[in-house]
Amino acid sequence: MGTVAITKDSFETTVQSNEIVIVDFWAGWCGPCLSFAPVFEQASERHSEIVFAKVDTEAEQELAGYFQVRSIPTLMVFRDEIMLFNQAGALPEQALESLITQVTGLDMDEVRRDIAKQEANGPAKESEPVV
Repeated sequence: MGTVAITKDSFETTVQSNEIVIVDFWAGWCGPCLSFAPVFEQASERHSEIVFAKVDTEAEQELAGYFQVRSIPTLMVFRDEIMLFNQAGALPEQALESLITQVTGLDMDEVRRDIAKQEANGPAKESEPVV
């Protein structure tokens, strides 16, 4: 399938319409972003069941601001409309593959129960990714 470019207008629809979406926030002037791009692209070719999306932070400053992207590249993973992972920095190929394996193997009913339990206990002091 390859990667797809998404904008603030298509972001929500993309996340809502697909089981798993992995988003790379990047910019053309960013060396680590350019180094990570082939790793991201190759993973997208191996995992056609997952949407691999790219957000150009220069063109989509409002979207990057909404997600408080402070450093690029930043990788976010959504499954069933739930953000499971949010981390700045380029991942090596093996780390990205491990992340994909973890995300696809999650019991999302259990994740939803954990989220409901956390919400019932009030706001967390520090939010941590699920994966």
